[in-house]
Amino acid sequence: MSTLTTPNLSTREFIPLLAFMTSLLAMSIDAVLPALPMIGQDLQVSGANHPQLVISTLFLGLGVAQLFFGPLSDSIGRKPTIYIGYVIFLLGTLLSIFATNFEFMLLGRLLQGIGMASPRVVSQALVRDQYEGREMAKIMSFSMAVFILVPVIAPAVGQAILMVSHWRMIFVILMVMAVIAWVWFAVRQAETLPRDKRSHFSLSVIWAGIKETCGYRTALGYTVLSGFVFGAFIAYLSTAPQIFSELYGITDHFPFYFAFLASAVGVASIINGWLVMKMGTRVLTLMALLGLSSSSLLFLIYALFFNGIPPLWHSMGYFFLAFMFIGLLFGNTNAMAMEPLGHIAGIGAAVIGSLSTLMSVLIGGYIGFMFDGTLLPLLAGFAGLSCASLVMMWWIEIQPCKNQPLDALV
Repeated sequence: MSTLTTPNLSTREFIPLLAFMTSLLAMSIDAVLPALPMIGQDLQVSGANHPQLVISTLFLGLGVAQLFFGPLSDSIGRKPTIYIGYVIFLLGTLLSIFATNFEFMLLGRLLQGIGMASPRVVSQALVRDQYEGREMAKIMSFSMAVFILVPVIAPAVGQAILMVSHWRMIFVILMVMAVIAWVWFAVRQAETLPRDKRSHFSLSVIWAGIKETCGYRTALGYTVLSGFVFGAFIAYLSTAPQIFSELYGITDHFPFYFAFLASAVGVASIINGWLVMKMGTRVLTLMALLGLSSSSLLFLIYALFFNGIPPLWHSMGYFFLAFMFIGLLFGNTNAMAMEPLGHIAGIGAAVIGSLSTLMSVLIGGYIGFMFDGTLLPLLAGFAGLSCASLVMMWWIEIQPCKNQPLDALV
């Protein structure tokens, strides 16, 4: 028997519902990218790099809120928790639509990130509540495939909207999508957590989960490693519009170049599913880190010969290769971080997701603000963070008893 509780809608409907709910996060990030220069101009942003905050602020809200929505859904149920998330997201979207200054825009993006943390976290619990084994893996795979596909098409959607309307219309479309997802979920999906299985919500439970998660060398180490890798990726997301427009004069065709590079992550996920069964997560992670660090260092040196602006297709080749390595790292590092946390999987996943996201926002935001009209700050960030990740993996794996709490190793 594959189902744990009988779902009120078929698997064929549950999968697209889940994918639609989680894809709204990717749309909220990537559909806005082509509009960043216009947002900065209309809202009279002073610094040339400040529009990047429209991206990183959303990740900030996402990172903070993940810690709370998981335990909250265990307390009040899955559906009420997701309703709260959509309310917060819609409030943030409305603020973004009607923002008359940059501060209100950033507040709106912060609320969007907080709101999107709910379906991102709770949707995984919905799957765990209803399915197990291979059927659970199948559903998560289909949902992840859609989540990977969205960044490929989202900038093109944003660019198409800009061709016929104002940048604020992008946020109107996001609001419509959120309403559709909310109504579809409310009408068709039943509550999957019975009242007798709910737990009491308290900040002490969250704090205990943080302490226990960080007490494991594997969990803490691979969480930090994930933060390094994702920090490099956020730095790219934040600076991509400036890189393509200012360095290479690409504006209208930006979505196509972005889609090409984003597809590298999808290619890597397919390769990873095949290789991980043959090589294991640790060997594959080590190879990906070695490939990312060596290619980044070499291309950083190469870029110096062009004053930080290598030929376009040379840069495209490097970034496609780098994103393939990053695509291999995303899933594997998270899986290894979760290895010792099977007994606290829910709060453990929330802690790992929250801490790695907050780390990546700070790191990626700093690198993004170092943008100087060349690729050098971004390439230095990729090289430095990948080398730091290799050091972190050495710290995790070279020590004995790596899956015991840190205090047991002293």
